[in-house]
Amino acid sequence: MTTYKKTITTEEIEQYPVYLFDGEIAVIEREEQVEEAVLDLSSCSMIGFDTETRPSFKKGVIHSVGLIQLSTDKRVYLFRLNKYGLPFPLQRLLSSEDTVKVGVGIRDDIRALRRIADFSPASFVDLQRFVRAFGIEEMAFSKLMSIIFQVRISKRQRTSNWEADTLTDAQVRYAATDAWGSLKMYQALRSGEWRGVLTL
Repeated sequence: MTTYKKTITTEEIEQYPVYLFDGEIAVIEREEQVEEAVLDLSSCSMIGFDTETRPSFKKGVIHSVGLIQLSTDKRVYLFRLNKYGLPFPLQRLLSSEDTVKVGVGIRDDIRALRRIADFSPASFVDLQRFVRAFGIEEMAFSKLMSIIFQVRISKRQRTSNWEADTLTDAQVRYAATDAWGSLKMYQALRSGEWRGVLTL
C-alpha cells in the first residue's frame, strides 16, 4: 500500500505544478436540463461532490447554495441552484443509496442543501474521515490533492460571486476541479496505488 505524507507545508506545495480540471464540463443553467444530467450521474457507482456559495461580507447575511458540482469519471456537471432551487431529480440522487457521493468536509454542504429542500442524504463519504486510515492528518481539499497527487490547487476563485448571471471560465474550471478531485482521490486511495497524474 502506498505511504502518504501525514502533513504538508506551504513550501512543499509551492514546488508542485498547478492543476485545473480541463475535461468535459456541463453547466446546467435550466431546470429542464436537470433530469438528463441526473440520469447520467445515477448510472455511476460513485461520483464526486461539492458545492459553492456566494460569500457574504456582511455580518448576519448568509446566502443559499448557488452551485452543486457532481462528477463522473468522464465529465463534471455544475447545477446552478440559484436559478432553480434543488429539483426533485437532484434530491433523489442525493438520497440514493446506490450512488456513493464523495466530497471533502461535506457536513456543512449537506446542511446548507437541506435548507433548500429537506431530502434524506444517503451514501456520502467524507474524505476528511476516510484519509485517516492512511495516516493523513490534513483536512483541506487543496492539501489532500497535494499529498495524494503532488499538484497545487489555486483557491483564487473561492470567494467569487457564484450567483453571477454567467459564470466565468475560471469559476467553471475551479468548481469542476473540486468535485473531480474528490472522486479521483477516493479512487486512488481505494486502489492502493498512487496514480501520479490525474487523467480522464
